[in-house]
Amino acid sequence: MINVDINVSVLLKEYPFIERFDQAKSLGFEAVEFYWNRDEDPADIARSVSDAGLRVAAFNFDAGNMAAGDRGLLCDPERRREMRENVPVAIELADQLGCGKLTALAGNLNPEIEREQQLDTIRENLRWVCEQAAQARITVLVEAINGWDNKLYPFTNTRDTLAFLDSVGAANLKYLYDIYHMQRMEGNLIETLEKNVDRIGHIQIADSPKRGQPGTGEINYGHIFEAIDGSGYDDYVGLEYNPASSTEDSLDWLPVECRKGVDIKKLNL
Repeated sequence: MINVDINVSVLLKEYPFIERFDQAKSLGFEAVEFYWNRDEDPADIARSVSDAGLRVAAFNFDAGNMAAGDRGLLCDPERRREMRENVPVAIELADQLGCGKLTALAGNLNPEIEREQQLDTIRENLRWVCEQAAQARITVLVEAINGWDNKLYPFTNTRDTLAFLDSVGAANLKYLYDIYHMQRMEGNLIETLEKNVDRIGHIQIADSPKRGQPGTGEINYGHIFEAIDGSGYDDYVGLEYNPASSTEDSLDWLPVECRKGVDIKKLNL
């Protein structure tokens, strides 16, 4: 059985953010994830999650204004204070929610500054973030994302991302394996999953190339779910796709009885 969660920052956009937790529950989900929302009081988020009776699989540290193109704060020295002010707030919210995983996006590189210098900045900041998170027994996740949609993001494949995580040297640092992004960049999904399952702290899914729901693109998600189930991975798989129509209609591939835990034989794929 595979545990799934729904990313309420990407799906359920038909509703105000704070109402999406109730909607997720009404659709049959037991768990959610989300991006840091600068417009909402963390206390209101904690209350809404609790009222809906949901678990939180993971959420992001503040990544800046993502709608305007920001992809994290770790690489920009001028935003160091902004990043460090958010970290304890996010950790406190995670503690209130019983959430053990927080995602740290690296940010967009500045083409006018040497790449290695910026990687050093990310490494230094990430070590500090991991130190703070370790005190609360929280795992920090770092994601590789595709360079077609995110031309300045530093981590765009599994090999280099894992090598960078090794260079940080934090015991509570793991890889967020986003199957959509890595299909765009490297393919070889099942072998990568099976080879690196001990390094993977979270999985996210969408189909490729248009980032729609499973069954709308080139990825055979029947095989992917079989591979996840057989790999020994025992944590959440997050739905992080752009629905072709309404969120509810986009879930036809995932019967209600599979939204608490996936029975592969019942998927409409």
